[in-house]
Amino acid sequence: MMKFAGLNLLSSFTPSHTIIIKSSRGCPLCNFSGNSAKFRKIFAYTPRHNLCAKATKVVSGCYFPPLFSVAPMMDWTDHHYRTLARLISKHAWLYTEMIAVDTIVHQKDNLDRFLAFSPEQHPIVLQIGGSNLKHIASATELANPYGYDEINFNCGCPSPKVAGHGCFGVRLMLDPEFVGEAMSVISSNTNSPVTVKCRIGVDDHDSYDELCDFIYKVSSLSPTKHFIIHSRKALLNGISPADNRKIPPLKYEYYFALLRDFPNLKFTINGGINSIDQVNAALHEGAHGVMVGRAAYNNPWSLLGHVDTVVYGVPSSGITRRQVLEKYQAYGDSVLWRDGNKPNVRDVVKPLLGLFHSEPGNGLWKRKADSAFRNCTTLESFFKETLDAIPDFILDSQISERLSGSENPFTGMQDILPPPYDLKEEEVMYV
Repeated sequence: MMKFAGLNLLSSFTPSHTIIIKSSRGCPLCNFSGNSAKFRKIFAYTPRHNLCAKATKVVSGCYFPPLFSVAPMMDWTDHHYRTLARLISKHAWLYTEMIAVDTIVHQKDNLDRFLAFSPEQHPIVLQIGGSNLKHIASATELANPYGYDEINFNCGCPSPKVAGHGCFGVRLMLDPEFVGEAMSVISSNTNSPVTVKCRIGVDDHDSYDELCDFIYKVSSLSPTKHFIIHSRKALLNGISPADNRKIPPLKYEYYFALLRDFPNLKFTINGGINSIDQVNAALHEGAHGVMVGRAAYNNPWSLLGHVDTVVYGVPSSGITRRQVLEKYQAYGDSVLWRDGNKPNVRDVVKPLLGLFHSEPGNGLWKRKADSAFRNCTTLESFFKETLDAIPDFILDSQISERLSGSENPFTGMQDILPPPYDLKEEEVMYV
């Protein structure tokens, strides 16, 4: 039997996919009072009002700065996941999956498939990757009418398909001059702020000075003033992307040294951060922002559910998982089979599989889900078959107070920072 209450919510909920944003504008910073004075001085973006001529709808908005963001993850941070994430957190910054600029250019008659998103997903960042300057310019221009709040350039993906055959992603860290040129091209074709996501090094090019050379050149040759730093180097010797998230050691000291040596730039820390306590610890240590990846996907209720209150200091929405699922069902049933055989029930339900992480009934619910995928054609029927595995007190409870006790990986960080960056004369002369 269906375990939802208040089914009138379903009839009144407008499926988010039916509203496609096609506006282009910058993202002004809200004047807000959070739980720390640091909010008032971080990411003071300048509003931009030069709208693209193609824009069909202007959406004005004011957002908290990106103190917390969800990392771009291939096959994970798609429209379905972002819909769920926004139901749980109203203020986390969301990223698309990386989209290759060649794909955008070659699919210019089918752009909504790759670039459209619902207005509820703001603030949202488009991440692009590529190594062809002409295509980078064209892709940015084609994306501009959709109104992303930032455009991020991928210089951190170690996948052999990307950094190997594709010759972009983290391999571009070996060519900061090209990255600087690419960022200038992106900036000149958008009204949105531009950012770079990178690692701390590549293979044997992993010294702190080499990282600083990259940051200095890119920021000097382009308008880029914000870098997202994955605090591991990448190994391009054929190991998998998963191993590249485990084998290279985390070197948070490189990140915090960048804060010291580049006081006019902004840096977001990424890599190995798995709890809201660790997010707060990084911010208290001085991080400008924190990006979390798989932990936000695998346990969205516990992690994203605390972002608004703990990171941004706003009152709890009081939402329950039952209410989240009611709204997500309305969205899911409206997009199922939209492109013929896709998306199917498994595709749309995939982001929900971590919603009951470590809760009573979670294991049984996943087993029932595996069975339901074989015969259910709607989310309504899927939930009827599976949700009786989850106790009502779990479905109807609000986000609980977080349990502190996570290890602080940033303790004593100021004591192990590398020596200050020694800017070489030839670097200055080159720029």
